[in-house]
Amino acid sequence: MEECQIVIRRDDAGYYIATCPTLKGCHSYGTTLEEALDNIKECIQLCEQELEEEGQN
Repeated sequence: MEECQIVIRRDDAGYYIATCPTLKGCHSYGTTLEEALDNIKECIQLCEQELEEEGQN
């Protein structure tokens, strides 16, 4: 996995929303910061895998 910028914000309900701006549609969330980070890392891997399968990466 290459380095990716991750943006995390906390919503009004208290969830941590994680986004990887360089990968379209790569968003996740968690009830804790650690959970949000784990989830977005998994999402990044899945997005990159999909791009490789489509020959776009």
